[in-house]
Amino acid sequence: MDERQLRILRELGELGSVTAVADALQVTPSAISQQLRLLQRAIPVPLTERSGRRVVLTEAGQALAGAAIEVESALARARHTITDFAGREDGEVSVAAFHSAAATLFPLLLRALSGPDRPRLRLGDEDVAQDRFPALTRDYDLVLAHRLDHGPPWPRTVTAATLLREPLDVALPTGHPLAGRPLLTPREVAEEPWITVHDGFPLMATVEAVACVANRRLDIVHRVNEFSVVAEIVAAGGGIALLPRWTARAHPGVVLRPLSGVHTRRRIDVLHRPERTARKAVRTVLAALHRAAATIRV
Repeated sequence: MDERQLRILRELGELGSVTAVADALQVTPSAISQQLRLLQRAIPVPLTERSGRRVVLTEAGQALAGAAIEVESALARARHTITDFAGREDGEVSVAAFHSAAATLFPLLLRALSGPDRPRLRLGDEDVAQDRFPALTRDYDLVLAHRLDHGPPWPRTVTAATLLREPLDVALPTGHPLAGRPLLTPREVAEEPWITVHDGFPLMATVEAVACVANRRLDIVHRVNEFSVVAEIVAAGGGIALLPRWTARAHPGVVLRPLSGVHTRRRIDVLHRPERTARKAVRTVLAALHRAAATIRV
């Protein structure tokens, strides 16, 4: 049995005929009769009987029609509960982000959404390979993920919107001979020792493109994903690296220089399952993320 069939039974008990029920529900009498037959198949005792030319409820049918009132009332309360939940702006919203996005955007988000009657944020750091970001939308309302401009798109199972398209620059120690150059080429940087992320992370594709354009294999000496640690290694003379222009924290011992001849730009996207934005609280946080991202574009 389902809600629609129970409602038909209830209406039959109140209105007294299949034709009257059909008129009230704006369907054909044959459709009403079909639903009553389907309901009867699920019930071991007769629910209706003939009274002259009319179909009326048996005692069992009357009992089930009374229960149908309770079912409709419970479903109505459930709908109102969901409507209230979806419309609340102060509900909890979970947000995950990879490290550099979290360091840059989380503080802006917290300040923007402070105060009463605002969404309650539950923040988490998730620095994973690109193909694992979509799966995080099972556990979080919103997921900040990154991919290269020319990288594979996100699967259709998630909704994605771009917050930033951020350049990637070559990070050099301040005293490095190339630090005085306004623009670097792949051939110039290919001869240096490199600090890169681990395989499977988006920046590796750009590092590989540098090697391809320079027509030589890069000397990768360190693999570190955390950009603040990368900056410390660069400053100490441990090699050069690619760092994002806006979301990597500035280091006094490191200079950033743009790279020519290779497409060096990444997208910072926010991913979510389509149904998550049915909640007003999630939509509020999503809008705040877009505003926060707009303030760090330089």
